[in-house]
Amino acid sequence: MGPPLTSGFFDRVADAVARELLGAVIRHESPDGVTSGRIIETEAYLGPHDPASHSVAGRTARTWHMFGPPGTAYVYLSYGLHWCVNAVTREDGYGAAVLIRAVTPLEGVDLMRTRRPKARRDRDLANGPGKVCAAMAITREHDGAALTGGSRLTLHAGDAVPDSLVVVGPRVGITKAVDWPLRFVVR
Repeated sequence: MGPPLTSGFFDRVADAVARELLGAVIRHESPDGVTSGRIIETEAYLGPHDPASHSVAGRTARTWHMFGPPGTAYVYLSYGLHWCVNAVTREDGYGAAVLIRAVTPLEGVDLMRTRRPKARRDRDLANGPGKVCAAMAITREHDGAALTGGSRLTLHAGDAVPDSLVVVGPRVGITKAVDWPLRFVVR
């Protein structure tokens, strides 16, 4: 795992950040222990012109941190059930982000197993956005955290993933702009 990513890394269009986050590491230092995982799936939400983005409705209490400075965590509750973590991109006030959809567990695997007891295999511990947050104990309290350092939730440089190992396709679990190729997955 490399150093924390800088705000400059995130101060770009969401689809470029989403692609380059593949291979990066998300790390959480919780009171229970440290967990981390290599990012293997992301989705880009481009901003207020993207009909599937939460920012299309403007800045609200729920989306406040989505409009924050680049490298901020935007954490929201999906369908009232699952927390989802995003990395804010572009300039402060714009409203673009990258959803972290799946990770391969690295540190704290036993702790992840405790938090996700129904997962049959380790690869199932964090193979969805809600599962990532459950396995890593990421909740609304992390909304607005500086992913670039200074918080317990950080994103770090990792191993670059060659284009030959990346599949680009439509986002999933949404009803608008479903055909936009903004989902990035490591084969």
